[in-house]
Amino acid sequence: MKNKIYNILKGTFLVSDDSFKNWRIILFISALAIVMIASSHSADKKVHEIAKLKNEVKEMRSAFVDGRSRLMRLKMESSVVAKMKEKGLTPSAIPPKKIKVKSQN
Repeated sequence: MKNKIYNILKGTFLVSDDSFKNWRIILFISALAIVMIASSHSADKKVHEIAKLKNEVKEMRSAFVDGRSRLMRLKMESSVVAKMKEKGLTPSAIPPKKIKVKSQN
């Protein structure tokens, strides 16, 4: 048992006669480790991109709500009347009447 541990620490299992199978396993495990690290980096990159896009969506939503509320204030009748008074127009005191046109057949 003690001799096997010394052989592992010295690295004799890498240079012995049947070391080819050991090298294959070491290379395979190394390749798997590289793939795992690359996958982890890719996942982290996607998480950061998702967080950035969520922040963008929040900003755009707040800008939309702000624009919509300004539009609602501008469309109010009192706002329209105030703007027209600046131009010298006043609302009519006589209510509008419906005009009906009959066809001349």
